[in-house]
Amino acid sequence: MEPTEPAETVAPRPDTHHIDRRLLEFLVCPVTRGALVYDAERQELISKGAHLAYPIHNGIPVMLVDEARKLED
Repeated sequence: MEPTEPAETVAPRPDTHHIDRRLLEFLVCPVTRGALVYDAERQELISKGAHLAYPIHNGIPVMLVDEARKLED
């Protein structure tokens, strides 16, 4: 077994995950129950009705209002 580098010396990889488009068909905003818009550049799901952007971490949507970013009008 080869030794591995300590965790603190390994550079983090950029987030290269993409959300499955089929998953978007089933996800809705937890506030409005409305449709979400996928922002691939920012890795967020946008709820226009609630003015919130839900983050996507490592390909997993975080559908918690407390974790969402408030959008400007």
